[in-house]
Amino acid sequence: MSAATPYVPPVADYAFLYKEAFGRDIVAAASGGAITADDAVEIIAGAGEFAAEVLAPLDRAGDAIGARLEGGQVHLPEGFPEAYQALVEAGWVSATAPESAGGDGLPQSVGAGLGEIWNASNAAFALCWMLGAGAIHALDAAASEELRETYLTKLVSGEWTGTMNLTEPEAGTDLGAIRTMATPREDGTYAISGQKIFITWGDHDVAENIVHLVLARTPGAPDGAKGLSLFVAPRTLVNADGSLGERNNVETVAIEHKLGIHASPTCVLAYEGATGYLVGELHGGLAGMFVMMNSARVGMGHQATGISDRSYQGAADYALSRLQGRVQDRPAGTPIAEHPDVRRILRSMSSQIFAMRALSVYVGDLFDQGEESARLAELFVPILKGWASEEALRVTSDGIQVYGGMGFIEETGAAQHYRDARIVPIYEGTTAIQSNDLIGRKVLRDQGATVAELFAKIDDTVSALRQAGGEVAVRVADRLSRALDAARRATEGLVAFGAGRDASAISVPYLMLLGTLAGGWMHALAVAAVVAHTSPEEADAARLIDADFYGAHHLVRVHALAETVTGGEIA
Repeated sequence: MSAATPYVPPVADYAFLYKEAFGRDIVAAASGGAITADDAVEIIAGAGEFAAEVLAPLDRAGDAIGARLEGGQVHLPEGFPEAYQALVEAGWVSATAPESAGGDGLPQSVGAGLGEIWNASNAAFALCWMLGAGAIHALDAAASEELRETYLTKLVSGEWTGTMNLTEPEAGTDLGAIRTMATPREDGTYAISGQKIFITWGDHDVAENIVHLVLARTPGAPDGAKGLSLFVAPRTLVNADGSLGERNNVETVAIEHKLGIHASPTCVLAYEGATGYLVGELHGGLAGMFVMMNSARVGMGHQATGISDRSYQGAADYALSRLQGRVQDRPAGTPIAEHPDVRRILRSMSSQIFAMRALSVYVGDLFDQGEESARLAELFVPILKGWASEEALRVTSDGIQVYGGMGFIEETGAAQHYRDARIVPIYEGTTAIQSNDLIGRKVLRDQGATVAELFAKIDDTVSALRQAGGEVAVRVADRLSRALDAARRATEGLVAFGAGRDASAISVPYLMLLGTLAGGWMHALAVAAVVAHTSPEEADAARLIDADFYGAHHLVRVHALAETVTGGEIA
């Protein structure tokens, strides 16, 4: 998206998703009637206005200038500190924090919309908000009252930001290899020593303090992941009266020079006897950290959606203004948006984005429903993260293609979205990490019972569409039914493999199969809501076209992926 193209938040889509797509007002149901879908739409509209006016204008400059390390302190580009303070003062940090932590406790379905909007307007900036949200969840789940009072309250207010410190030079995916040591002191604190790398927003100048959540092992702890504990290690120590004291022994050694998200400082942090405080039980670090990680993984789905939509908006704007060549069966002066292949690309992008957006809201709603939908919600965490992040690469690459050669030139901004999106399938667990979690903990553990529950829900939608009738509805239902049959065969094959190399070798294709199928289901639900309208609405035609297109161009990939899955490992 060029600097001159304003960001337009997808308010109408969220109104449709909150009110109609899932057959009820999901916001009212989640909040016990405290707020309704109409209230949520106002919240989304307000966030969109803030994002368009405050965050989006910083996106291109942030990419071009990036974060910089000077004199041991990381500095963000001009405007970022002011934007963060505006975010805090507007109450956007506390809005999605749980009520148990002192936040407003907005439903997670509404949080999905906010997450997309922050990431669409400025993905690098949004990571600061996202990591803070994860730290809030982790401390809310396991911290002592003293830590809650000292640190959690400041995170919820947004006065301080949070980070997640897992990775080390020799401990990436294998957290059991972590060697950072936390040695107990007589006063009950711990002296933390070691080096952490790839720490997102590990240092900055937008807030007065940073609350690092650090995985480390204590002397004599069991080997591997079972010996890890979780600690709070603030950048600046906090005095007994709550005021800030001296700097903790945490040094920013370097910031990484990355392919994308340049304004998000990715830091190398050296802990040299830094003061830390135990969170939760000794050797219970992974349990606490996975609370934060799960939050971040869902957030990656929102980030993938947001970056994809920003790419689409720029490409569509360019295509509607660019004149190049005579457009087949159109009058002279028709822009390239009407070239059949450009039209195909744009429709491909928009149909994928709606599927991603709807699935994000649906997953949020599952978590809002609590225990009754917990298994299905957990099933979708790796699917949303893995599938949406991989599809974001397809969408943002298509965005460049619409521009043609100009898309390869940085000044249009199209390339930034692809570069920013490229990290999403990697951090917070690669797609293979997500898919191994999916097949191991979510499918094979219960022999496909939770997936069968999902398939039954899709069956119900197919039946409802066929009963409703209408050319598009029946076509969407038929395609979804055939894809569902293929997904069932693939799942049967996976379960038959059991745990082993065959299952692991096709875990990513299986994840992509379920994600693609879920996207088709989201479109089918949208069609069901549209055909129920007693009088046509403005967006109805576009929703039907998107659903029809998704079925013909994307959902069909389920059949090929099913063939791959049932083939197992081919050596």
